[in-house]
Amino acid sequence: MTPDDSSTTVGVVVAGPRWRSTVGRRVNRVRESLPAIAQIVVAATAAYAFAHFVLGHSVPLLAATVTVSSLGLVRDARPWRVAETVMGMLVGILIAEVVLLVAGAGWWQIALAMTVTLVVARFLSPQPGFALAAVVQSLIALVLVSGVPFLRLVDGAIGGVAALIVTALIPRTLRRTELRDADELFDALDAAMDTIVRALRRGDRARAERGLERARSLQTYVDAWSGSLESGREVARISPFLRRQRTELDRHERVRGALDLTTRNLRVVARRAAYLCADGESRPVPADLLAELARGAGLVRDSLDDISLEPVAREAVGAVARRLDPANLLPEGRVGELNLIAALRPLAVDLLVAAGMPSADARALLPRV
Repeated sequence: MTPDDSSTTVGVVVAGPRWRSTVGRRVNRVRESLPAIAQIVVAATAAYAFAHFVLGHSVPLLAATVTVSSLGLVRDARPWRVAETVMGMLVGILIAEVVLLVAGAGWWQIALAMTVTLVVARFLSPQPGFALAAVVQSLIALVLVSGVPFLRLVDGAIGGVAALIVTALIPRTLRRTELRDADELFDALDAAMDTIVRALRRGDRARAERGLERARSLQTYVDAWSGSLESGREVARISPFLRRQRTELDRHERVRGALDLTTRNLRVVARRAAYLCADGESRPVPADLLAELARGAGLVRDSLDDISLEPVAREAVGAVARRLDPANLLPEGRVGELNLIAALRPLAVDLLVAAGMPSADARALLPRV
């Protein structure tokens, strides 16, 4: 085989998996967007058809554009966000209608309407998207001049109503989306805890610093789960098809709140572990305790799908919590080691709350110190 042949062969071998990976990501992106696509197509078509065939509007373009713009392809389509976007666009259309009625159509009227729309929109909402949605719809209304005053405002209102209706009837945020965000948080939490455990067992300062970095990055995953879970809960409140999921989503919110506190307390544990590992000594006792808490966190994760596992998770974490007396565990321990054990106490309480135990009962399990 010549060098050229070899390089060509290698290129094919490398390019193949990359090509398949790229196609796979694109297919997943399309699959995840299918609920949003269904919402947009159904709502925009229904709004246009209603305005055209029922109300007799010849070209009700704004009925469709308001629907598309208010829903969008973003995963988070909470009803109040959709309503806020609709209000922004209706403000823009209303200002355009007033300008047309008072000053007529023309280039300077466009400039006037844009200025007024942006000023009013910025006054009404701090969100930049609100102002942009308003000014875009204002421009469309100014270009599509109609002989009937405020006809385009009616079309825009129809589109907004259609967007809100399909938000309830064709829910976008599915349960699997929220659970995927939860899984990503638990994966990241497990990786951070495992890194800290390994650092403590080896007295590895560099590994402990990596564990601290991972613990600090957990907030991103908490925020992602918070967004998808809040979106799901808000849609479930208005959707007749998601009534059965309301209780489950409320339970997941309790777990999420406890996990938020867990990640904060893990950062405290990670900082103290990094400080202790500076001397290079192994500390198996706190390492074993943290490893047991990590296994308990894994059971909490499993209980999101199966509530019957919550008692198992409570028992696993509770068994650790009952032993978290620094003086008994390390009678000859130094202050830094005792403080590390003490930092595990609120971490255990948070995991017990995530597993369904009232916070007062969880704190009562801790030995008095």
